Amino acid sequence: MRLTSRVAPAALAVAALLLGVLPAQAQARPDRTPDRSPDRVTAGGRTFIADGQGRALQWRGFNLADKNSRGAKAFADIHEYDLKDMAARGFNLARLAFFWDDLEPTPGHYDRGYLTKMRRILDWADRYHIKVILDAHQDVYGPHFGSRGIPDWATRDEGLPFWPIPDDWFSEYFEPSVQTAFDHLYKDADLRAAHARMWMTVAAALGRHPALLGYDLMNEPFAKFLEGEDLPAAAARFEATELTELWNRLARAIRLVDHRSWVFVEPTVIVGVGVPTRMGRIDDPHAGYAPHFYETAMETGADYDPGGTFIPAYEAAISDYPTRHRMPVIVGEWGGNPYVPHASQFVTDMTASQDRFSSGWTWWQWCRGGGYCFLDQAGAVKPNARLLVQPYARAVAGDPLAFAYDPATRTYTLTFRTRDNAAGPTRITVPRDTYPGGYRVAIQGGKAHWDGNGQTVSVSTHGRAGATYRLTISPR
Repeated sequence: MRLTSRVAPAALAVAALLLGVLPAQAQARPDRTPDRSPDRVTAGGRTFIADGQGRALQWRGFNLADKNSRGAKAFADIHEYDLKDMAARGFNLARLAFFWDDLEPTPGHYDRGYLTKMRRILDWADRYHIKVILDAHQDVYGPHFGSRGIPDWATRDEGLPFWPIPDDWFSEYFEPSVQTAFDHLYKDADLRAAHARMWMTVAAALGRHPALLGYDLMNEPFAKFLEGEDLPAAAARFEATELTELWNRLARAIRLVDHRSWVFVEPTVIVGVGVPTRMGRIDDPHAGYAPHFYETAMETGADYDPGGTFIPAYEAAISDYPTRHRMPVIVGEWGGNPYVPHASQFVTDMTASQDRFSSGWTWWQWCRGGGYCFLDQAGAVKPNARLLVQPYARAVAGDPLAFAYDPATRTYTLTFRTRDNAAGPTRITVPRDTYPGGYRVAIQGGKAHWDGNGQTVSVSTHGRAGATYRLTISPR
């Protein structure tokens, strides 16, 4: 069965065409002003998404991705119990990968069953109080090159050869045929329109779902190198021009049908080696930043080096852009082999780093088996992956100034300042696995009281705005 969406097919086609070929100042705008209610909190040098009570929100979770199941079997390896188990361990966010090649197998024809399955996963997430980011995933462009993502019909490689590299799949991005396909996607008017129309279809069908947090517009974007360019030079040019234009164009398409959900944009993977992004401004009232955080040496099979410079270089590279543009940061992907000798230190150092520069993350990935899977084949948490299960403040009634967890002492600390437009209690998730023998809470500051309810500590503060509190949770 096929579906164009709740929006009339002609309206989608015309709007997407306009978005694909007209200059920015002439493109269609939403039919009403986007919601500009307080949706973010800036404190401690970073920005957080805010809820309806003005509380700063934090996120912990996993990627859900089934790359092997296609067509009628799409999403077969994602189950309700996955969301239930995530929630039981205290997590509140899932980044769900979907594939354009499955959604739109032929031009202009959208698979109703595929969207229905996406909605079903959102229903499960809502049942267990998990929010979802929909990730338009691509690896090495799409099925034309033996992977998943952008449909074969939207692939123009100019007849250039392609040689698979099974032992180093990322190197396939450097094949001229793959880079040429990306170049056509960004430059050809009909493909630009199709790309916008795809996102309008998804947003029209799923944008009102209560579990939806937002849209990750394209996983790990890549580009064509010009003659004489190395990777940093090509990335800088691409980010400043075509990538910034792409994100703004897709965001405008989504705003024609969805005014409230967040749109998340990614830099190129060059940030992973400590090179700051050169992306321009994303002109959208609900734009977030979703970089990936992979240790390059570990990606090629090496052990983590606790004395290396990877993390400080990454932090220095990643913080400037979202700070300047007041964008919340949710790390869309990170992870590593949980069986290397220094895996426990890797998880400890990486989570501590993300507590310093982001408002949340999703590990790659929630699955059973080998590799980066959180669970082993029997469904048990892998030993070093257990360190992902940590306390965190999912909602702070004020400005979060600092927060950290020390796994050696199992001590969590949160410092926050109250604000007159933040209501409701501060809620800290305290996973049962972290404190099997119970925990104690200490609060320094003004008048406050707390109560523990299962995995949640609720803190209510009393007094004037601007008061600073320091909360500590430690083993009993």
